Amino acid sequence: MPGAIQSIERAAAVLRLLARGSGRLGVGDIAGALDLPKPTAHGILRTLQGVGFVEQDPGTGKYQLGAALLHLGTSYLDANELRSRAINWADALAARTGESVRIGTPMDGAVVVVHHVFRPDNTQQALELGELLPPHATALGKVLLAYDADLAAAMRRTELAPLTHRTLVDRSALARALGGVRQAGWAGDIEEVRTGEAGIAAPIRAPGGLVVGAIGITGAVDRLCDAQLRHRPALVGQVLDAARAVSRDLGAGHRLSSDR
Repeated sequence: MPGAIQSIERAAAVLRLLARGSGRLGVGDIAGALDLPKPTAHGILRTLQGVGFVEQDPGTGKYQLGAALLHLGTSYLDANELRSRAINWADALAARTGESVRIGTPMDGAVVVVHHVFRPDNTQQALELGELLPPHATALGKVLLAYDADLAAAMRRTELAPLTHRTLVDRSALARALGGVRQAGWAGDIEEVRTGEAGIAAPIRAPGGLVVGAIGITGAVDRLCDAQLRHRPALVGQVLDAARAVSRDLGAGHRLSSDR
């Protein structure tokens, strides 16, 4: 088995030191306490500051634990913050594709819709905000199952309900589908939750690449797919572009160009 990664061990030691300290510590204090060269300690602190795990007082230059640590063990990103960062991109995606747009996050073994944009054609539609979606049968859910270990573990403890004749209820088939999602960077469904409806979704990432949600479109099969029931590449590209835009707004950085 590979050995321990020294840089991670040192970063963890810095966090523990700040957690038990009296308040704020300078680079020299931290370097001395952990027997590290000052440049090494400074590099670790700057990295931890970049992801929000430590904060630097602008007056004294000393460091303390950051607010981002409060999210650990609960939710990495508040759903309201995700919605506020994504709302403009979701509206634009609906306008470009002519389809309904939903943003989902994991919740209690399901996917909760935290934002919903109506299809821009003035037809009567029902608001799906707060609706719980089955992870195994929706594009949003497959994205989250592919990247969220907790949601995947919850699904392993429950029965895969057959919602239509196309729903994936074989666990081996679902596992292969999720492998395809990770390889392609997006997920699709065709009549798996409702007859006549298809979906396309892609992951929303926070700093470090952590998937915190998914954005996608839903609509009639003949609009989202071609005659061979393949999702239309132009629509897939538009969903991927929207997901990357939201991710960049969340601070996920430039690594997203390799996700496709």
